[in-house]
Amino acid sequence: MPKLNRIALLVIVVFSFLASGCVGTMIGAATDVAVETAKVPFKVGGAVADVVKGDDDEDKD
Repeated sequence: MPKLNRIALLVIVVFSFLASGCVGTMIGAATDVAVETAKVPFKVGGAVADVVKGDDDEDKD
């Protein structure tokens, strides 16, 4: 195997390991965004239900 091919192979392997951390970070960030996006309708629905239901403390006074 020529020396240039060995160096090229080494560079590819090193960059593959370095890029795997970046890919993991991007996947984690995308997952966090997806989870938060899924939570939004429930938060909005809960807020709307609280507004419609009213405050129980005011009824007792």
